[in-house]
Amino acid sequence: MFQLSTEQKVCEVGGVKFGGQPGEYPCVCVSSIFQKGDKVFTGKRKEGFDEKRAEELLKTQERLSEETGVPGMADIVANNGKEFRLFIDFVSSVSDMPFCIDAWVMKPKLEGAAYCAEKGLLDRMFYNSLTVWEQDLETEIKEIADIGVKHVLLVAFDQEDQMPSGRVTGTQKLLDAIEKVGANFESIFVDTSVMNGPATAFCSIANKMVKEKWGYPAASAPSNGSYMDLKRFKDMWEFKGWSATDAALESLSAFFYHDMIFSGPMAGATRILPAVAEAEAFLATAVFAETKKLPTDPNHPLFKLFPDFVEQLKSLA
Repeated sequence: MFQLSTEQKVCEVGGVKFGGQPGEYPCVCVSSIFQKGDKVFTGKRKEGFDEKRAEELLKTQERLSEETGVPGMADIVANNGKEFRLFIDFVSSVSDMPFCIDAWVMKPKLEGAAYCAEKGLLDRMFYNSLTVWEQDLETEIKEIADIGVKHVLLVAFDQEDQMPSGRVTGTQKLLDAIEKVGANFESIFVDTSVMNGPATAFCSIANKMVKEKWGYPAASAPSNGSYMDLKRFKDMWEFKGWSATDAALESLSAFFYHDMIFSGPMAGATRILPAVAEAEAFLATAVFAETKKLPTDPNHPLFKLFPDFVEQLKSLA
């Protein structure tokens, strides 16, 4: 049920491994910081940010990763190169966490990538992202290859085919563009584009298809779906009710063919990482029932949180 016939690739960014067969390595949670509306901004964005608050967010996620076994990364969101330089310097100075650079348009992403190269941070940074809707995709690929970017996320979608198969088509278009340019990256992984909460199921199915076809680690951003319903569900059930739906969507995704999830604002890490840890222990146990194999990662949530149960499983192997 869970094992894939294609040999699976394992990526490593900043010491964090992800990918492989389901149950081998836990899903990575990539939490955003400095996004629009982040409470680290106490006034206008251009006026700076609360460094104490930002450090608390990063340290809390690091602590939760250590406690749960769920790896965390930071999704650094910026509007321009100046912001990227400021935010990259801050994150890299207070945390050893891997991170990605995230912007809507090409120019600031390229500036952020170039700054990471200048600072010797390319091992712990991934480029978020190459997209099928970029008008000058080949130029972007050439630029990041020339910068020396090692780890690249592809965001795959096909407007003409919004079923899971369209994500596979979109992935192929991006891989074709990379091949045409002649670029080589150490790691490639695929984000299959969330449309809304329940449609994240399409991402999970597409992720399985991507992993079966190429063996690449696969991802999506379930938080994009859950945050669409923030106001509506808060009105119905208050914040606790909405936060339950958010944690459920993130953990369901982690269970079902996601090597990485973009899990929303880092302030939510206190609910998301424990939920994902439970889902990963659930998945690892299901895989054990099928294969009699325990996770490859010694820090997996199953080992971290349920050591007595692991000993029981070993006796059943």
